Amino acid sequence: MSDSEAKKQTSPQGFLHIRRMVLMAMFVALSVVGAMLKIPSPTGTVALDSAPGFLGAALLGWREGLIIAALGHLISAYSAGFPLSIPIHLIIALQMAVAAALYWVLLRKTGPYVTIAVVTLYNGLVMPLSLVPMLGIGLFYAMALPLCVASLVNTVIAYICYRALRTIV
Repeated sequence: MSDSEAKKQTSPQGFLHIRRMVLMAMFVALSVVGAMLKIPSPTGTVALDSAPGFLGAALLGWREGLIIAALGHLISAYSAGFPLSIPIHLIIALQMAVAAALYWVLLRKTGPYVTIAVVTLYNGLVMPLSLVPMLGIGLFYAMALPLCVASLVNTVIAYICYRALRTIV
């Protein structure tokens, strides 16, 4: 690592700055709270745990958001007892990380309505469709509606909070 890379990681704008890490920890803690706010679904893992990940992505950046979103999903799955197995929930955590990064990209390139719509469809339809080869089409049919509702609520909450906090953070 060169001196400029090391300086960047420890500067106020760097990834490992203490303020940034504290904010990430706070958003992960909010994910724990959101994980307890369940939306009825067959697996019991659908919750308001990804709003802090989307908000973290919007305020802090895509890297921070993907870490927060992945941890948020794992916490929610843990609270339900990993009903789809740990390996499947690790795959879903990676997909949630992609959703948070997608939220960040779309929020900067398009408007909030497009961002909310695309991320909701990705989270509610594309993610469960990717699991059909492993878990079957029945799980997709059972989970699509609760996931779309939860994703819509999570993305809207994140955007409302982003509008309120973007000048502060």
